[in-house]
Amino acid sequence: MKTSLRDQIIKKEGTTFPSKTYTSIVLEPAYDEAKQQFIDSMVEIHKAHLIMLVEQGLVGKEGARKIAKAVASLDAEEIKNRIYTGEFEDLFFEVEHALIEEAGDIAGNLHIARSRNDMGIAIYRMTLRKKLLILVEKALKLREALIELTEEHKETVMIGYTHTQQAQPTTLAHYLNAMTDMLTRDISRLQAAYKTVNRSSMGAAALTTSGFGISRERMKELLGFEEIIDNAWDAVAGADYIAETATAVQLSSLNLGRSIQDFLLWGTQEYGAFLLSAPYVQISSIMPQKRNPVSIEHMRGLLSSVAGDCQTVLLMLHNTPFGDIVDTEDDMQPYIWKAIEKLGGIYDLLTCVLLTMEVNKETLLKRAKESFANVTELADTLVRKDGLSFRQAHHVVSATVKELLQGGKTTLESLTLKILNIQSKKVVGKETVLTEEELKQCLSPKYFVQIRDLEGGPSPSRMEKTIQIRLNEQNQLASWLNEKQEHLSTATTVVYEIITEWTGENE
Repeated sequence: MKTSLRDQIIKKEGTTFPSKTYTSIVLEPAYDEAKQQFIDSMVEIHKAHLIMLVEQGLVGKEGARKIAKAVASLDAEEIKNRIYTGEFEDLFFEVEHALIEEAGDIAGNLHIARSRNDMGIAIYRMTLRKKLLILVEKALKLREALIELTEEHKETVMIGYTHTQQAQPTTLAHYLNAMTDMLTRDISRLQAAYKTVNRSSMGAAALTTSGFGISRERMKELLGFEEIIDNAWDAVAGADYIAETATAVQLSSLNLGRSIQDFLLWGTQEYGAFLLSAPYVQISSIMPQKRNPVSIEHMRGLLSSVAGDCQTVLLMLHNTPFGDIVDTEDDMQPYIWKAIEKLGGIYDLLTCVLLTMEVNKETLLKRAKESFANVTELADTLVRKDGLSFRQAHHVVSATVKELLQGGKTTLESLTLKILNIQSKKVVGKETVLTEEELKQCLSPKYFVQIRDLEGGPSPSRMEKTIQIRLNEQNQLASWLNEKQEHLSTATTVVYEIITEWTGENE
């Protein structure tokens, strides 16, 4: 007799928790992530919660000593090497069992006024804040590199592009400074996300706080949080801290991706802007001459992957109920971790690529000298010298360039005072007062750049002032990072010293 599909499934999956498929698809991956990512924060919370319970008179000193020794006996590295057996539902219950085994039933008091809900959210936030600080640190390193390169290339003249067409002369420093400013905004958004993340859920318990007289404020201090999530429901249900982080990281990847696309174009032989250093190029299996910019190509692909992981976070949050749910916890967290770690790696790689590449300054300057991109300044000069309106001057210059192109002349050196005067007489009825020397000067890309000295302009003198401002900003951003790192380190030290005193390990 043929066995029914139901009977086949029961035989395969078993009749007790956990089923085979549930284990492989959900429980085991969640356990593996938890033991690697969460064990340190979990132990930190156990210690801090114990300290708070003693200070509030909810656990006696002798009992606390036993619990503290049990917590101190946990071997994080050994736990990280364990495999999921199904004996315990998750890492939380496995660790709780180990504590009770070590200290006896008194260890059960460690769960007074606490739930997996508020504890889990605190662990997620503690894990995420560390990753955010590492990402900011890597972003600051890239920012420092961009500032250094801006200083190096403030006189490296090149053509700027709009609509993918040659627009106006500028400098490579001007472009790199624009990258710096965009990266600064990315860092600011990461800082804002950190502020949202670094808030304590502890004391919210399952949903409604507790009837025990605990101190949520003390837990905030001991765990290095800067604020308390006031509403207990919000503390265990609010997942927008992950979404805000995902949005900040996603936008950072999209912003950087636009420059990566430029670099791939600029590295072509036809554009010839720079030559990548040997460690960052790969060869062809058949074409001996190839120097493929594969490192940049990988960055482009990985940045798209970062954006995709972040979008996964946002979509997993979409239409979920406002409560404590695994949709916004175990299953979602790994995607934001992967996105942060990949973006940080890209920041590292790009820093190396940019600082070691060879910029072809002569090629860029030659192209700028030959380009009609310089003629904006010619129109400006006609306004200054001939008293024309800008629109009149624009028409004169436009007609001149059009005449040259129709005659097959595609470089700026073909623009002479004679040709300009012919078009000036046609458009405004008179020749320009410009001399040959004045025409030559206003068609020089170096002159074009030099006189654009307004705030935000590319002139070397303006860029020098801008660099000093960016260096001051760099110091402020680094101070912010140091302050946050020291705040977390101090909280960890306080907890460690108290627990060490209780366990007698310093005797």
